[in-house]
Amino acid sequence: MPKKALRQYLIARRKSLPVSEAQCAGQRVQRAFLATPEFNSARRIILYSPIHGEVDTREIMESSWAGGKDVYLPVVCGEELRFVRVTADDTCRRGAFGILEPCLTGGVLSPELADVIIVPGVAFDLSGRRIGYGKGFYDRALHRLEGEGRLVGFCYDFQLVDEIAGEPHDVAVDVIITDRRMIRPSVINRSEEVQGN
Repeated sequence: MPKKALRQYLIARRKSLPVSEAQCAGQRVQRAFLATPEFNSARRIILYSPIHGEVDTREIMESSWAGGKDVYLPVVCGEELRFVRVTADDTCRRGAFGILEPCLTGGVLSPELADVIIVPGVAFDLSGRRIGYGKGFYDRALHRLEGEGRLVGFCYDFQLVDEIAGEPHDVAVDVIITDRRMIRPSVINRSEEVQGN
């Protein structure tokens, strides 16, 4: 399926998920991530604010704060992303594309200094390639970090496809976590089942 058609189909399918089903599935994704060595060893974590039915990240945010970790969220500035520190006391506002963003009062982190970065996507494939919304923000911000073991993609299992026709600028992730499995593409597509509640 062409990239544009696949994007439209999966966004529509994700938006049509019943709220209770999306919440349960999102909880499984977050809890699977919280059990990983990537989370446990991290001090600085970049998350995203979900839109259009994306997997939530709130549980990870709260667990990070409780564990003394620094949390950063992306802010769209022109054609690039900046990653701004957010605390439990901060107020976020709707920014570009209606995404909740922290005010630019927190410290800005270069992505190279993050220990783990959670990357949203419309689709991922078994090799770690992803399709976003087509604006290229994450591709530009994170391309140089590919293969370093820090990029983790979150999605529902139906967003995982066998293969995406990637382009040279598309960023690939090191780990993909769905509500049913965790895939580490660099380890010869090793897949682990995600445990339910």
